[in-house]
Order: sequence, then structure tokens, then C-alpha cells
Amino acid sequence: MATSNAAFVTALTTAALATVGFLAYQAAATVPTRTPDGSTSAAAASKVTRGRQDPDALPAGSGAGERVVYSLDDNRVWLVGSGDKVIRTFEVIPGTIDPAPGVYTVTSRSNSVTGTDGTPIEHVVRFTSVDGVAIGFSAAVRETPPDATTTVPTGGIRESRRDGDAMWDFATIGARVAVIH
Repeated sequence: MATSNAAFVTALTTAALATVGFLAYQAAATVPTRTPDGSTSAAAASKVTRGRQDPDALPAGSGAGERVVYSLDDNRVWLVGSGDKVIRTFEVIPGTIDPAPGVYTVTSRSNSVTGTDGTPIEHVVRFTSVDGVAIGFSAAVRETPPDATTTVPTGGIRESRRDGDAMWDFATIGARVAVIH
């Protein structure tokens, strides 16, 4: 009897490990691969096609449903409502650290704080972090552009105050953020 119980436990353990291995493989296959220099590998760096006639048009392949779409290559954001209707689009100024392409959710928000570069900012909408640096959208209170010479790692994606107001109203906790090239 002890032998059959041991065989049963061994079979269950093997099945569980195989399932976990399979799920880990599936998860790894959907995450962009980062190279040692922090760039995304060629396999994961596929470009999203944009209409050349209308650069403000929502990029095809940027997801579905209500979401924020952030293009790393275009430094542009789209606020997308139900039915994939673009509510607003605007240009942004990225921080010194970019998030990897992927789909995130808004994890925290702050009405008013000081950015890592010392700039007073408002309407901070955070959705991920990279190496301990929070990544999110924000507006400088004094509408000053980020200091291009800063050596401080910043994850703040700066928008105008008007666009920051729109982001604040749209991207509440749990809202999806699609980061594309």
C-alpha cells in the first residue's frame, strides 16, 4: 500500500512540475526579451504600423478596449475609450528610463509630488518600475521641460498640464496602459 501511495504522490508532483514548467514557458514567450544594454531584442521589437497620412491615428495592433497607448518611438499618447475611439492624443517628453513594451495597469497615483529630478509635478499616474525607478505620466507644475542634462534616472513621462488633467481623469487605478514601439 505504501508503494502505491508513493507512486501516486510522485505522479502528482511530476504533473504539477510539468504544468508549472509549461506555464512558465508560455509566460516567457510573451514577455519582450531585454539585452544586457537594456534594449529590446529584435524578436520582441516589432514595430506597430502607423498611418503615414495621419500620424495622430491610433496605431493598429495597440490592443483593444479602453486603455492608454504610449508609443516609445513617437513620444505620443492616445487615450482610447470604448469602441476603440480615440478620446485624446498628445505628445509627451520621455524620462531617461523607458518601460519595456507590454501591457500594464495603473498601480498608483499622486495628485502632487516632487519628481526625482527635483521638479514639482502633478497628476502622477504610475504603471510600472524599472530597476527601482517608478515609471508614469506626470505634468510639471510650472510647465518646464525636463532637464536634458540630468544624470538622475527619471521615469517620468512628461505631458502638458492640460494633457495631464485629461490623463488624471482617464487613467484611474487599474486602467490598462499599452506601451508600444
